[in-house]
Amino acid sequence: MTSKVVVVGGGIAGIQAALDLGDMGYEVHLVERTPSIGGRMAQLDKTFPTNDCSLCILSPKMISCAGHENIKLHTYSEIESADGGFPKTRVRIREKARYVILSRCTGCGDCIAKCPVKVTFEFEEGLSKRKAVYLPFPQAVPRKVTIDAEHCRMITEGKCGVCKKVCQAGAIDYEQKDSFVDLEAGAVVIATGFDLADASALRQYGLGTCKDVITSLQLERILSAAGPTGGRLTRPSDDTEPKKLAFVQCVGSRDSRMFKYCSSVCCMYATKESILVREHVPDIESTIFYMDMRATGKGFQEFVLRAERSYGVRYIRSRPAEVQPASDGRGVLVTYDTGGGIGEQRTEKFDLLVLCPALVPSKGTSEIARILGVELDENGFIMTPDTRNPIDSTKKGVLVCGFAGEPMDIPDSVAQATGVAARVAELLQEAR
Repeated sequence: MTSKVVVVGGGIAGIQAALDLGDMGYEVHLVERTPSIGGRMAQLDKTFPTNDCSLCILSPKMISCAGHENIKLHTYSEIESADGGFPKTRVRIREKARYVILSRCTGCGDCIAKCPVKVTFEFEEGLSKRKAVYLPFPQAVPRKVTIDAEHCRMITEGKCGVCKKVCQAGAIDYEQKDSFVDLEAGAVVIATGFDLADASALRQYGLGTCKDVITSLQLERILSAAGPTGGRLTRPSDDTEPKKLAFVQCVGSRDSRMFKYCSSVCCMYATKESILVREHVPDIESTIFYMDMRATGKGFQEFVLRAERSYGVRYIRSRPAEVQPASDGRGVLVTYDTGGGIGEQRTEKFDLLVLCPALVPSKGTSEIARILGVELDENGFIMTPDTRNPIDSTKKGVLVCGFAGEPMDIPDSVAQATGVAARVAELLQEAR
């Protein structure tokens, strides 16, 4: 029997599972498809209900994970194939070419400063540009640059080569190829996290057509001191501070046309963001349009009451019917039912509208399920049919934690990751 465990996904759930398994003495291979571990939590400014700095919580875990003697990071990598079954699954990991020699790269940023190519920055949710050679974010682990082969002129056209000229460490290698790691794993943990559903598909909310309509994750990046505006709250149409802001809950979720389930965290992060915007713009007015307030965690209801009483957040139980740009192109007009069962509608102007889209299993979850031979439920999450062991997938030795299995917040994801580590240890002990 092998003592190796493969963890797929380097977000907070995958990191916690890897740390716990590593502390137990297992050899852990943490596979992350992006150039850095950290996942979605790295994009957040603060966490609810304490409003603690997200990266202040996450960064120490990222560093511990990278420095752990029993954990091997495979960033910018994917699972290529998996054969066999518990407790001996033959896994092949594809480590994609970064065109950078990791052992030489110091993360100094000289190559980034000189690169002439600018493309949309995914980490900043499209609000700013990055270079073709880039760091995913300042606290990235490992702190190594990656060359985007799709946009690098040297790789696509054979012209440029500036980054190689300025790299004093000699870390740039345009001829680098993908490499493979083959190993035999006793268990596999799926912790692939979530993505945001495309809210522009619901045209009535104006995303993509109204300049001052953004997503909640874009607002997180705007509020972050390390974000595209340096933490200054502005609206896209004219770069001025909004004085009246609104949130729309359940955009695509709890909707029979798109996603029937509740995304679990939207009520609370909208409340959190409505508090945070007051810290940036003290006289701002915030309104949250919601279907049902689902504040079910410890201290969550108190958090909502504090937002309402101490920060003046207005909660309106209504799903807006239509969003239109204001006549002057600045701000939006929101039409909604005022309630009371009389069907009366009201149109109100807001400087900035924030949509809270449905959260869906991350890109690649269905593919990793296919490779590992596990089933998905009707919503695309990894199926966990055994209520006695709600972290077991439909295949023995393949376990799931975090948002890959069902919608949940950060504390629940961390707790479940620790449970997965204990379950892996239990299964491997039984197999001895």
